[in-house]
Amino acid sequence: MKEETAIFAGGCFWCMVEPFEKMPGILKVRSGYTGGHLANPTYRQVCSHTTGHVEAVKIWYDAEQISYQQLLDIYWMIADPTDATGQFADRGNTYRPIIFVNSKQQAQIAEASKQKLAQSNRFDRPIVTQILPAQVFYDAEEEHQDFYRKDPAREAMMMGPRLAYQQKYWADQQK
Repeated sequence: MKEETAIFAGGCFWCMVEPFEKMPGILKVRSGYTGGHLANPTYRQVCSHTTGHVEAVKIWYDAEQISYQQLLDIYWMIADPTDATGQFADRGNTYRPIIFVNSKQQAQIAEASKQKLAQSNRFDRPIVTQILPAQVFYDAEEEHQDFYRKDPAREAMMMGPRLAYQQKYWADQQK
């Protein structure tokens, strides 16, 4: 096994866990906060949009079973890369789309993937997802972990706009 990590911000972290967690080779997915200036932030503090943090997921994966590129492919399908001011119903700095890279190799793969997506003409607006060096990742409070299992009805309601996005832009990739 070759364990590696990836960090993605793409709106509400509640909606970011399940699409990754269900894939073979994923060891663990945690919801949390990263990219800001406040140590050990709380959900309330991050939601105030004053900490600089975004809601994100940290993914531990076996790189012998699933590649970083495959994780990026999932990310592009669940986070709108053309919306720098939030994601779907979630608005503000806390919900910006950002790929946090842990290495030069991840940065190169992410940049190439972003460029390929931009050249695909899949979207009618520019790709604005940022690619930034990973910073300290703070786990969110326990009630935010595995939310799709804890409150499936609320999760399903929140996923509606993401599913509409997937149908509009990624129908050709759906299984």
